[in-house]
Amino acid sequence: MKINYELEMQKELEKINENKPKLLLHSCCAPCSCAILEYLLKYFEIDIYYYNPNITEKDEYITRFKEQKWYLNEMNYQMELIEGEYNSKKDFLDKIKGLEKEKEGGKRCFTCYFLRMEATAKKAKELNYDYFSTVLSISPLKNSQWINEIGIELEKKYGIKFLRADFKKKSRYLRGINISKEKNLYRQDYCGCIFSKLERQERLKNEK
Repeated sequence: MKINYELEMQKELEKINENKPKLLLHSCCAPCSCAILEYLLKYFEIDIYYYNPNITEKDEYITRFKEQKWYLNEMNYQMELIEGEYNSKKDFLDKIKGLEKEKEGGKRCFTCYFLRMEATAKKAKELNYDYFSTVLSISPLKNSQWINEIGIELEKKYGIKFLRADFKKKSRYLRGINISKEKNLYRQDYCGCIFSKLERQERLKNEK
């Protein structure tokens, strides 16, 4: 049975008083984080954790990181941008061996969600945050049920609260698109790994 994680988030936010807890938010890029930050800053002190070894091509990784940094500065957000280690082969390609031919949205993606979210949970625990979460559920192409199930598992494993959410709800995905246009943010047309890029290129070729 599918769980309404938007409702779960609202229940958690209702518990928060004027003493804002600290949230470490995993982000993959500025466009995916912008509407979420706009919404959650009412409730939390937020820092960004940029850990994305799935972005196979280093130039793409750097472009997205710089855009994330630019956006936080542009908005004058008083938050830290923490960059995780970038080693695509060790931290992504080696971990998804055998799953290279999986379709986008399949087991390879589950593994990718897990490794990025676990790194975020570890970092949040290490730095004494109250919560951790991820922007991944802002995308209509991401499995929000999986994302939240992973978060709940990591909450139990590391003893730090996971902010359950389905961020695409309440028109936040559309809001993110609009902010991206207003700020002229770089918006990639694939998730990040070489497999998603090739799959998209093949799909576009077939559509011609």
